[in-house]
Amino acid sequence: MIILDGKATAKKIRAKVAEQVSGLLAEGMRAPGLAVILVGDDPASQVYVANKERACKEAGFISETFRLAASTSQAELEALILKLNARSDIDGILLQLPLPRGLDSDYLLALISPEKDVDGFHPVNMGRLALGLPGLRPCTPAGVIELLKEYDLKTVGKHAVVVGRSNIVGKPLAMLLAGPGDFGNATVTVCHSKTPDLSAVTRQADFIFLAIGRPRLLGPEMVRPGTVIIDVGINRTEQGLCGDADFEALCKIASAMTPAPGGVGPMTIAMLLSNTFQAYQTRN
Repeated sequence: MIILDGKATAKKIRAKVAEQVSGLLAEGMRAPGLAVILVGDDPASQVYVANKERACKEAGFISETFRLAASTSQAELEALILKLNARSDIDGILLQLPLPRGLDSDYLLALISPEKDVDGFHPVNMGRLALGLPGLRPCTPAGVIELLKEYDLKTVGKHAVVVGRSNIVGKPLAMLLAGPGDFGNATVTVCHSKTPDLSAVTRQADFIFLAIGRPRLLGPEMVRPGTVIIDVGINRTEQGLCGDADFEALCKIASAMTPAPGGVGPMTIAMLLSNTFQAYQTRN
């Protein structure tokens, strides 16, 4: 079985972005700028934002983080986003989710300028994805596709099963897999909590993509030999972190599989840098 190494692949992408930024700076151009808005003190968000800050520094970006109290009002956040939209030195704006209760994340995400929406969640960017038009793609699904490319795991004509239908991963990933190209053109089935017999569907799959947030949901009895398994899930259990797939059992059956952690997770930050650089190029 091939273990799909997200850390190594992400390192390549980050190194390429850093090289491109170094070339810009050598020509006397400004560095790309990313603004991150963090509201409240969610521990996971704190760690994720710190990782983003470190990645930006390594890539040569200008990173500006706005750490706001959980009591921050909707109006204050709206004002900050509008201010960042207008700043010429900021190419990307990232609103870290989840937000504290009482804040309308959908409205706030839609307030970010589409050309600065490096998370790829703006309705305009999601619409462009649905229509097959160029635009900023959600980081995690885009990272999954880049991982497939790195290992030349073509999905043309294959049956791809996506378990999970979130706007962050499941839906955009399904659209990417159904789109054109060697790492698209799949026949895509989207499963979710109301799917009556998940095993009956996953046993037909050539590729399984898991993004549902249930520890070790996918077991060996649900998979046919030779399947490629991409595990986006990350769950905290008494035994430590694990994915949505039972890695130890499935690694004996799958032809290729991502570990969790260390698979898709590192790709998300790498694609955030890639999206920010793309936004910079579009605006300059």
